[in-house]
Amino acid sequence: MLESLRELKRMIGREVARLGMEDNIKLGRGGIREIEFIAQAFQLIRGGRDPALRQRSLLPVLGVLGERGLLTLEAAQQLAQAYEFLRRTENRLQAMADRQTHDLPANPVDQARLALAMGCRDWPEFLQQLNRWRTLVQEQFDQVFSEPPAHVPEADEREDLRDVWLMELGDDQAAAILRSAGFERAEEVWQRLKALRSSSACRSLSASGRRRLDRLVPLLLTAVARTEQPEVTAARLLQLLEAIARRTAYLALLIESPAARTQLVQLCAASPWVARQLARYPVLLDEMLDARTLYTPPGKAELEAELAQRLNALPEDDLEQQMEALRHFKQAHMLRVAAADITAAVPLMVVSDYLTYLAEAILEAVLQLACAQVAARYPQLGKGRGRDCGMAIVAYGKLGGIELGYGSDLDLVFLHDNEGDAIELQAFYGRITQRVLHILGTPTAGGVLYETDTRLRPSGKSGLLSTTLPAFADYQHNKAWTWEHQALVRARAVAGDPRLIAGFTEIRQDVLRRRRDPDRLREEVREMRERQLSESNRDPALFDLKMDRGGIADIEFMVQYGVLSRAADYPQLVRYTDNIRLLDDLSDTGWISADEARLLADAYRTFRARLHRLSLQELPGCVDAAELVEERAFVSHMWQRLMEA
Repeated sequence: MLESLRELKRMIGREVARLGMEDNIKLGRGGIREIEFIAQAFQLIRGGRDPALRQRSLLPVLGVLGERGLLTLEAAQQLAQAYEFLRRTENRLQAMADRQTHDLPANPVDQARLALAMGCRDWPEFLQQLNRWRTLVQEQFDQVFSEPPAHVPEADEREDLRDVWLMELGDDQAAAILRSAGFERAEEVWQRLKALRSSSACRSLSASGRRRLDRLVPLLLTAVARTEQPEVTAARLLQLLEAIARRTAYLALLIESPAARTQLVQLCAASPWVARQLARYPVLLDEMLDARTLYTPPGKAELEAELAQRLNALPEDDLEQQMEALRHFKQAHMLRVAAADITAAVPLMVVSDYLTYLAEAILEAVLQLACAQVAARYPQLGKGRGRDCGMAIVAYGKLGGIELGYGSDLDLVFLHDNEGDAIELQAFYGRITQRVLHILGTPTAGGVLYETDTRLRPSGKSGLLSTTLPAFADYQHNKAWTWEHQALVRARAVAGDPRLIAGFTEIRQDVLRRRRDPDRLREEVREMRERQLSESNRDPALFDLKMDRGGIADIEFMVQYGVLSRAADYPQLVRYTDNIRLLDDLSDTGWISADEARLLADAYRTFRARLHRLSLQELPGCVDAAELVEERAFVSHMWQRLMEA
């Protein structure tokens, strides 16, 4: 699209030069048409996803470009001022001539008249202002429409790899070149290249699409050859190319943006998960254009503001568009978190924080959407929308413990108000809950938003999908099993009505602070852990980071026992839900020493870091049994001392 606009501008430029129209304020350099082209370029590229860019008026579009960060605020404002100046000049010219014209006057009298009409003392002052605005427009136009570098083979491209891709060589020659480039299993890569070239996606390309692919593949091969596992990376990238080949705009994007190309190779080399996400959702390639944002995931407030902006731009009654917007938002930001994680731009704990913030922002938005849509069908209840609709979402497990991973599902419990007619309200809140679960879990073109599990609600599968605060409190105090109180240690209210959030927090703290028999509690917690171990598939050659003895589950169960057994005397133990801070608090109570808490926390971080890496590699959460021996031994020692004594 950019190339098409470039060519159109070149045609206009040739015509302007041929006709001697350099002083034409519409078609000449830095004129009205260049401002229009800048705005229209972004409208054509981004308007499909951002309805705010579909306006006809240029000035509001420039405002949106500044707000979205597609242009700097200063550039958007300056272009708007330049446009207003040029349009006023156009109006004065046409009023003077009483006809449509965009050419500056040549005779001194008309020049003086135009200068006076534009509020200038004389013609030189007017020209000074005009040239200043036209220079600014030229600079912005050149930045937006900068030409891609000419095809000059250099360090970033091997010309012989181009010959390989174009199939101008025999099998032996091609394999030899690939081997010399760095591919040890050259025959394997050669077969993959031939398969891509003969695939239906490539055979059906237009002539321009074929040229783009022929330009891109050698560039990628050159970069892939420098990675640690070039054959593996090549397989991932060639599969991605086959998936996006028909969308030739993405081929052009990767040709024109060396930075995006480099980032693509780096991320696909590190993670098959990233490669698969990009193959399934090519629109995510847009995220690679700006390394400043790709490797710096935003905080929770920024996420909430961006998501609200995206959803507010959509029709309130268009659930399909809203669901797709939510999915793209999640995928784009998960890619940013993965990029920051892979490149070690952020530490493990911050990765989990970002993934948690992302889920919380989405849950808040989904709850508001569901409340608004269902409230419209129950006007007689007089319920508000969003945070005022009398509903809250409680997260257990990894989300509750602020330890979300890339493939984590969400363990959710729904709470609602208990005012008014119970039957009608139960139907109202039941529909909101079902709508939330529908938005989260329905497969669409953009995939599933989140897998959810609601079995931790009171009475489990047999219980209602949402419950009132008094009913939740009664269940937790009088009917819940010990394992449900263990789960409550890691529970947080993450979205919805502030009154309900405060109410849940109070109930949680009251339940956790209840005085318990430590020996009986220890026995029940130990029995639950032993049941877990007996149900897991034990391969002695492997260490399951989560489930095996000495792993994550042992640390979690010890922490849960420590909180439940001591919170009656140490109320600070109910402040937090994440294991790291709970270990610190448990050491403050004297249950374990500060060194023991530090070593347990270090082991916990190490295990979770490996799980994150394995998840990005799409591998099971197991390592060789010979690894992490010291960490496992210490965790097992602590389990023996605290839970078996």
